[in-house]
Amino acid sequence: MKTDKIKLFLVDDDALYLKSLEIDFLESADFDIHTFPTGELCIANLSKNPDVIVLDYHLDGIDKDAINGLETLDKIKEFNPNMPVLMLSSQDKIEVAVECMHHKAADYIVKSETAFLRLKKTITEVLLFNKMEKELKWYMDRM
Repeated sequence: MKTDKIKLFLVDDDALYLKSLEIDFLESADFDIHTFPTGELCIANLSKNPDVIVLDYHLDGIDKDAINGLETLDKIKEFNPNMPVLMLSSQDKIEVAVECMHHKAADYIVKSETAFLRLKKTITEVLLFNKMEKELKWYMDRM
């Protein structure tokens, strides 16, 4: 019996945190994970059509010329406006969260001890919502 894996992009310039997230997701569920240390690499791979993208807010910590998370989010939304993107940041500021939501992020999660659990729960909710939305559209198109 074949089960479909959730194609997940993880984008963070903090290599240690990125690896930690990758390991957590690999141990907990059936994910096909692709990791990227820059927004540019994520954007270059969007044709692989991920189901969900977890994107760090700050992506220019190592390479100051790299595009940041919001610029990456905007380019992802240009490519596919319906692609769910969860913003992840160490900044626990309401202004940053609101800014991300204005750029059409599906959610904003603060890096903390519970971040992985919140990400996992939010991914499940976002995918369920998208599935229900598609089914509703299919149904409404037939009426």
